Amino acid sequence: QVQLVESGGGLVQAGGSLRLSCAASGRTFTSAAMGWFRQGPGKEREFVAAISRTGGMTDYKATVKGRFTISIENAKNTVYLQMNSLKPEDTAVYYCALGTYSTYAQGYDYWGQGTQVTVSS
Repeated sequence: QVQLVESGGGLVQAGGSLRLSCAASGRTFTSAAMGWFRQGPGKEREFVAAISRTGGMTDYKATVKGRFTISIENAKNTVYLQMNSLKPEDTAVYYCALGTYSTYAQGYDYWGQGTQVTVSS
């Protein structure tokens, strides 16, 4: 079994920063990548960022590139999403995922419960 637990969400003003964390436990060694997705109010879940387990490959949604940074700390089985220059349109529930390297949700087998990020204007 695999468990993913996100933390770090909250309320922040536009222009502010947050760092999300996702700790993975269980049989994670067969998975090649971790990713972050988000679902805003009334919207479908969308890709935000992905990173390979080695950290050698990363991908970002175009609208977050340059503002968000994904990183991984394998010793702690933890992936991070540093979010800077936040905008109200970044408001969403953020989910971490574990699976194959992909920008599509179908590539991931395991999901966390989500953490709310709210950006006020």
